[in-house]
Amino acid sequence: MDPEAIAKQFTDFYYNTFDNNREALRSLYRDHSMLTWEGQPVAGANGITEKLTTLPFAKVLHKVTTLDAQPSSQVAANLLVFVTGLLVVDDSPNPLQFSQTFQLIPDNGTYYVLNDVFRLNYGA
Repeated sequence: MDPEAIAKQFTDFYYNTFDNNREALRSLYRDHSMLTWEGQPVAGANGITEKLTTLPFAKVLHKVTTLDAQPSSQVAANLLVFVTGLLVVDDSPNPLQFSQTFQLIPDNGTYYVLNDVFRLNYGA
């Protein structure tokens, strides 16, 4: 298992799907998955999908700046993935900085998101 390669493949898929068809992200979550979006906790695949599809912007583009991954279990192929990047919302000329952390759990040859924490990073 190459954590960096898996993390890159996952994040490429995740952000491409988020930017083009947020509803399709449902398959990446389970009923016991958790999302914290800007401090707001949301539980379950349906709740998470509803949150992501009702965010107040029509168009979004994620540009990943950094990507770090580590195995997070000694007994399973779980992965902790930390992403930083830029978020272009509704073609704004001023992208927002964001960070996002995923806890990925193996499931039948693929991975699902158990935990997902997203934050915008504002300058002081």
